[in-house]
Amino acid sequence: MRIGQGFDVHKFAGDGPVKLGGISIDCDQGLLAHSDGDVVLHAICDAFLGAIGKGDIGVWFPDTAEEFAGADSARLLETVWAAVKAEEYELANLDVTVICQKPKINPHRAAMQERIATILAVPKSQVNIKATTTEGLGFTGRSEGIASMAAVLLVASNTASS
Repeated sequence: MRIGQGFDVHKFAGDGPVKLGGISIDCDQGLLAHSDGDVVLHAICDAFLGAIGKGDIGVWFPDTAEEFAGADSARLLETVWAAVKAEEYELANLDVTVICQKPKINPHRAAMQERIATILAVPKSQVNIKATTTEGLGFTGRSEGIASMAAVLLVASNTASS
């Protein structure tokens, strides 16, 4: 088994919507980022990369590389997931926390879960999405940005069905 954890944050800037968990969500502001700013998928990428000992999203997709400008984070996650599979690991479970005052996550939780499960080609039951507001504290509480944390448990492919 391998465990990984990831974290990402982007500040609000410009017009919405925001991209979270691979879906577009109406919001009065967008997120400032080199790619599409999907903090959920970025945290998941980092969790997977940590679990297989392959660095982080900044190493794989540097914000100084023009080819990643405006990149769809779903494509980034597909690339990272292929690396996990190449290391002969399968997903046991993925747990994500979105930290923000806005937008409200609960109305979009199922769609995010479905999209992430589709990208990874795993059952929805292996993907959990939850949210917290930090009760108005800190930069997320002041609606200055959105943060996300992810934790993954991987199992060796030859033991995944055992």
